[in-house]
Amino acid sequence: MAVPLECRPDPDTLLAHVQGEERQKHRGSLKIFLGYIAGVGKTYEMLKAAHLRKNEGIDVKIGYVETHGRPETEALVEGLQAVPRKEVEYRGVRIPEMDLDAILQCHPGLVLVDELAHTNAPGSRHPKRYQDVEELLDAGIDVYTTLNVQHVESLNDVVAQISGIIVRETIPDRVIDEAAEIELVDLAPPELLQRLREGKVYVPDMAQRAIEQFFNEGNLYALRELALRRAAERVDNQMLAYMQTRAIPGPWAASEHLLVCIGPGPLSERLVRTARRQADRTNASWSAIYIETPSHHRLSKEGKEQLWRTLQLAEKLGATTATVFGLNVASTALDYARRHNVTRIIIGKTLRARWKEYLFGSVVDQLIHNSGPIDVYVISSGKDVQEEPVEMEPLLPATPPKDYMASFFLVVGVTIIGWLIHWVISPTNLAMLYLLAVVAVAWRRGLRPAIFTSIIGVLAFDFFFTSPHLEFRISDTEYLITFAGMIIVGAVVSLLVARAREHADAAQIREKETGTLYALSQDLAVAVTTDAIINAVRKHITEIFQWDSVFLLPRENRLIVHSASERLVLDGDDIAVATWAYQHGAVAGYDTDTLHGSRLRYIPLQGTQGVVGIMGVKPTELNGFISPEQSRILTAFANQTALALERVNLTITRR
Repeated sequence: MAVPLECRPDPDTLLAHVQGEERQKHRGSLKIFLGYIAGVGKTYEMLKAAHLRKNEGIDVKIGYVETHGRPETEALVEGLQAVPRKEVEYRGVRIPEMDLDAILQCHPGLVLVDELAHTNAPGSRHPKRYQDVEELLDAGIDVYTTLNVQHVESLNDVVAQISGIIVRETIPDRVIDEAAEIELVDLAPPELLQRLREGKVYVPDMAQRAIEQFFNEGNLYALRELALRRAAERVDNQMLAYMQTRAIPGPWAASEHLLVCIGPGPLSERLVRTARRQADRTNASWSAIYIETPSHHRLSKEGKEQLWRTLQLAEKLGATTATVFGLNVASTALDYARRHNVTRIIIGKTLRARWKEYLFGSVVDQLIHNSGPIDVYVISSGKDVQEEPVEMEPLLPATPPKDYMASFFLVVGVTIIGWLIHWVISPTNLAMLYLLAVVAVAWRRGLRPAIFTSIIGVLAFDFFFTSPHLEFRISDTEYLITFAGMIIVGAVVSLLVARAREHADAAQIREKETGTLYALSQDLAVAVTTDAIINAVRKHITEIFQWDSVFLLPRENRLIVHSASERLVLDGDDIAVATWAYQHGAVAGYDTDTLHGSRLRYIPLQGTQGVVGIMGVKPTELNGFISPEQSRILTAFANQTALALERVNLTITRR
């Protein structure tokens, strides 16, 4: 009997569900014990659950558990074998941390890892403990862990509004989304406060300070509500997925797609978190987009770093990120939204002065006016974000003295010519000569010399050609309009020229990027050996970035250096980072979330059949950052290199 079409599950949803189950077969299971604040009993409940699993015959190990000196918690630690912690030395101090490699080596069935949001000591493989947990899960090890709701990234600004404290240690929401199970550990705020006073959470002095600062009853109720809501959202998502894969009729709305427009300002992080929360509430997919206008190259280094951090935050929270070039922010954002079926746009409140909005227009107003059926949400900055425009390099650079001298001599020349012919033409036409001088200076020299030319031109015209002659007096008020016109024309022309040059510079940068990729593809197309391919890529890396580079290829189950810049020598630590990137197929090293203390960034050469090698680059700045544009080019280089190497290997195999 045929199944009615409306009773069949959605094919895309069913495929995603099957693929997720397939991945989970080879991955460990994560269970999070979620609480709203310290002291509710997360570690205690985790240890109790671990004893139950041990009684079932599961090999349970303690990777890291912090008892905080609580007797009832320490009692539950007994009977569970702990993997010894390793000590990481930092500035003369030895800091105990979880030994990730030791756990991977003994490979227990279940490992307990307390304080999921913990920041590892500098020098650790990963900067955050949740990344250690992800590596354990990828190795097929089940993990029990604990987490407080204030450490969820998308709730960071909400927690700051509630408590007045900005929590620095956070985890991406996707970690919670990918957990197999979440157990909410709840305790009524009055009971928690009583535990604090009795010294069961902190020692008495610390407990009193905690009650006065963070553990006040209002904060506790608000944080408790956040934890309950977050757990409820997770249950809702699980139920929705169950119903959709089995075609059970439900009241869910049509799929939505959110788009958040970000920039280099501090408000963008708030926008990203808001978009994530709205996407969770509506079960919508979402994207984060940065419109790269011609003025992008004038951003300060701090502004570019802030933009890069915001894009990374959006990716961590599960967004699809994109950088799109456009001359107008509003029209480019709307064009992107229509092409990607976006139903809602989220944008921040403008930080520009009101007079600038009247003069140059408002992006928010343009979006709202032209959005059509797309909803536009405008988000305020909030109390924790400073409402200051992003610092940029000036549109009009400083003017050297020679430009003013050139302008002065041009006015002198115009005055001499005008004096020779003033008896055959009227003073009004003579003024046009000075106006031409202003336009010429604005075109060649910029705004400041143009205004200077306007002023000395007005003075020269007034002194030599208006009545009374050879005096600085104006008898005809009509010349005042002429003088004002000269200054306005000079300012407008110079600004238009500056904008045109800015657009030309942006187009040149884009053309250079496209030309670079084209030139590399041409070189790789004619390369017939591995050495020729790698030498071609290294040459282009040096030409574009002026960075040293190295290529490592697998041989006999280990990576060896195939080719490297003359000044670049890899040590054992460098090889270890490259090996990790090769084994996991993930970028590692410099300015990444994995082994970020390395002096090189290692990029897997990902081909159609897997990782065929590693490309390493060494930026010139020791503690700098790699911009999105540079990352985009490096990724393209790595992809093209991998395909070329596979082509050569296939040719050798056929022979």
